Amino acid sequence: MADGNPRGGAPGTAGRGDLTVGVVVARTGRLASLGDPLDFALERLGPRLAAAGPAGRRIRVAGRDSRSTAEGARQAVAELIRDEGAVLVLTLAGTEVLPAVADACEAAGTPCVSSTFPWQVYYYGRGGDDGRPFARTFHFCWGLDDIAGTFADLWELAGGPGRTVGCLWNDGPQGSWSRHERHGFAPAARARGHRLVDPPAYAEPAAAFDGHLTAFREAGADIVTSAATARDLGRFRELAARAGLTPRLITCSRWLAYPPTTSGTYGPPAQTGVGTLVYWSPAHPYRSSLDGTTAAELAEAYEQRTGRQCPQPLGLAHALFEVAAHALRTADDPEDPEAVAAALRRTDLETMAGRLDWTSGPVPNVAGVALAGGQWQPGERHGLELAVVTPGRVDGLRPTADLLPATAGALAR
Repeated sequence: MADGNPRGGAPGTAGRGDLTVGVVVARTGRLASLGDPLDFALERLGPRLAAAGPAGRRIRVAGRDSRSTAEGARQAVAELIRDEGAVLVLTLAGTEVLPAVADACEAAGTPCVSSTFPWQVYYYGRGGDDGRPFARTFHFCWGLDDIAGTFADLWELAGGPGRTVGCLWNDGPQGSWSRHERHGFAPAARARGHRLVDPPAYAEPAAAFDGHLTAFREAGADIVTSAATARDLGRFRELAARAGLTPRLITCSRWLAYPPTTSGTYGPPAQTGVGTLVYWSPAHPYRSSLDGTTAAELAEAYEQRTGRQCPQPLGLAHALFEVAAHALRTADDPEDPEAVAAALRRTDLETMAGRLDWTSGPVPNVAGVALAGGQWQPGERHGLELAVVTPGRVDGLRPTADLLPATAGALAR
């Protein structure tokens, strides 16, 4: 365990001259499973960070539980700054939690770095303005347009150009941002020549999808795309199979980028045969800037330690700590918030999540993350494994499998 009791971050544990990096992580509540990769990276990298600071300074880490709520996230930030003296805060995941952490840090004037949240939602959803960027909050992630491009690659691989695509979008932020006419998924998908069929949004958790099934059938949609939870996608697939609707391919982001779960009454994991985005995997040609660990080695370490299938956010969680160490090493004064923010603005670093370049991001204070296209297929080590089927924009990544078609049997079994 890292110095400074990172799971609790008790006050008074910092040594003289230490620089504290605060970590807001979901350990309890509905997002607890999403907090696991960040907790793993925190524990693994804490000792390494101690020696990775600027000359004569140690870096310690201190964690606080967000409790999977915006209120808990704001309290965690307050405690990390007040009780731990955090000079930089890290976090990832959570539609409500991540923006709450970033906003609390911005208000407090403490630099924050976050990830795993499409950058348009992070930036514009928080009221960002290209002419007046945030002062102290930074982010790295792919965009909704990147997801659309990756999914379009998969749709065209499954059935050629100009597909009719049924949209299974909820009435929450995921659906609203997916269909946003300026910054969303929809305009980027249409720009690739695909027709989107978008019935009225459904409320989570969903019980029925009669309107969607009717609209998809009447429009001849042979592809379905979504940002549903595993439970709701499983329910949709069950009802679609009963209705005789068998799309060539289903693509889904959000929870479907995580290892499989069985949800609702739909028998197999909802991920079965689903195409999704791949932002990190053991096959990625990435390595740590801290110690040279490769993506494959990190994935193996996680599985050996936890006994669980490696999740994609692990690579981004690891990269958060790399960025923190780099910023504190290169800041003119690592205790001055503006100096740390300035160091983040000029960061261009090869990490476990690939190249993170804040000097040329899509908007100020944002660095992009490259995406590939994947599909959940039967695996040798796990029941389902995420295969890379299109390299997308990831330099040096090779596909690990061919795209498998969705079949009536796969949907119904």
